[in-house]
Amino acid sequence: MAHPSFPWQDEALSVCLHKPQVYIDLSGWSPRYFPPQLIQYANTLLKHKVLFGSDYPLIPPDRWLADFEQTAIRPEVRPLILKENAIKLLGLDASGQS
Repeated sequence: MAHPSFPWQDEALSVCLHKPQVYIDLSGWSPRYFPPQLIQYANTLLKHKVLFGSDYPLIPPDRWLADFEQTAIRPEVRPLILKENAIKLLGLDASGQS
């Protein structure tokens, strides 16, 4: 699922929890506007199913990352969202090769 799903965030979280092949990307919004329930689930039950996305060129990656640093995402979850979940989902090894 692309973009934080306002006003359907709770429904998106429910679908992602229920369906093993559904992931949520965080593109389309600055992290400063993420709803609390998205942050809560990204930190816990969905920490392996949330993916980075900047929505470039509307939100440049450097701005998105700076805003992400200000969110309440746990330090141990940040690398999952920013890189590790995508590596696993796309079947890449750590060097970025398939």
